[in-house]
Order: sequence, then C-alpha cells, then structure tokens
Amino acid sequence: MTTLRRGVTADLPQVLALIQELATYERAPDAVTNTLADMERDGFGPTPIFSFFVLEDAGGTLLGLALFYTAYSTWKGRMLYLEDLVVTEAARRGGHGQQLFEAVVQEARATGAKRLKWQVLEWNELAINFYKKLGATLDPEWLNGHLTL
Repeated sequence: MTTLRRGVTADLPQVLALIQELATYERAPDAVTNTLADMERDGFGPTPIFSFFVLEDAGGTLLGLALFYTAYSTWKGRMLYLEDLVVTEAARRGGHGQQLFEAVVQEARATGAKRLKWQVLEWNELAINFYKKLGATLDPEWLNGHLTL
C-alpha cells in the first residue's frame, strides 16, 4: 500500500537521496550541490519557494517525489513548474509516476495556474514516452539556458 501526500520537513533526507538518484540516472552524479539546510530554508522557511508531493510505502520509505514551484509566464500568467518527478528504480512501472504527476496537475488547477511546464532530457525515452502517454506536448524548438552563479 502506498500513500500520496504533500511533503514535510522530515522527508527532506529521503528527498535529497531521491534527487541524488535522479542525478545519477541523468548521468550527472556530481552535479547536486543542494543541502538539507538549503532545502529546509527554501521549502519551509519564512518565504517558501518550492513544494512537493511524495509517495511512500507502508514502512515510510519514499518511492517517489514531484517537486514544483510557482512561476510566471508573461504570455499566459501563473504557471507551475515541475522541477523533478522521480520514482525510485525499484518502484518504476507501478503507476507511481502518474500518481505524482496527476497530483501536480491538480495543484496547478487548484492554484489557478494556466500552464504546467517541465523539462525532459532528449535521450530519456522512458520519460518522453511517459509524458506523451499523458497527452503532453514536448517542444523541440526551445534551447535551455542557465547561468551558474
């Protein structure tokens, strides 16, 4: 039996482990520099900037995570950005990713978001097929930009 719920501070150690698992899967195992202190401040401090849903088994082990935040589109208005959707390798193919994704969709609707956005690596066929199966549009025209500070 699994439980889908909003994440709490006590989840952060397992959340960070899931993020590290995702980074390893995405061929960037050394890229995660986030810390538990950063996540506690940024998710549960006086001005939280992200939220998340978790899926846990009966023993309290997290099987999956959907971390998101509010963003703004000058063309569309309020939107939710799904930063990470990850299910542990051992729990994949059990419908858990869909449960987490649908929770974020419901959150977007409940908060009045006009759009839900996310990224997927071009080589991640499993994720691409997952999103297409859910009716998502994947846009090949835009390049991602970032500046590390």
